[in-house]
Amino acid sequence: MEMRKPALAAALIAALALPACKPPPTDAAVARAAIMPDAGGPSTPLPSPDTTDAVWAQSGGPLRLVYGAPGEPVLLAIECIGAETPAATLRITRHAPADSGVGALLALIGNGRIGRFPVDATPRGDRLMWQGDVPAIAPGWDAFKGPREATATVPGAGLVRLNPSPLPLALVESCRGIGQPDQSADPA
Repeated sequence: MEMRKPALAAALIAALALPACKPPPTDAAVARAAIMPDAGGPSTPLPSPDTTDAVWAQSGGPLRLVYGAPGEPVLLAIECIGAETPAATLRITRHAPADSGVGALLALIGNGRIGRFPVDATPRGDRLMWQGDVPAIAPGWDAFKGPREATATVPGAGLVRLNPSPLPLALVESCRGIGQPDQSADPA
């Protein structure tokens, strides 16, 4: 037992001496870190916008809707491409800055349904915004089916509360060809 005490004491002294081998931090280390190049990480996340007064409105034709507060920048846009065809798609654009060369999933959640739509950083004028083309038949669009609000979110671009309106579902159904008179029927 006496043999262990000197070994324990020596180990304790060695453990206490280790931190003394390194010099304390200095302001020079802080200055070196300040001049290092930026690592190029993702942009600072945006806060969720206030959508209290936001509305859906047609813009640029009957097959395109925009969402936002009157007199303010557009927050979200949905456009039908190739309406009433098997290849009909809905283009969704989240009008928020996106980092070059990245992609994400836009989550559309509402009325007991969830859609996850791939979006990419897409040039729109002199900016990059989140945009993706999704088949009109995708069940995720049914998040607009019902009387409650929906939400749309892209990582880093905030959560957009989508006030209830019949317009988005009407656009989805029109794009799908639902509720449209059959154009191939004989008018006789």
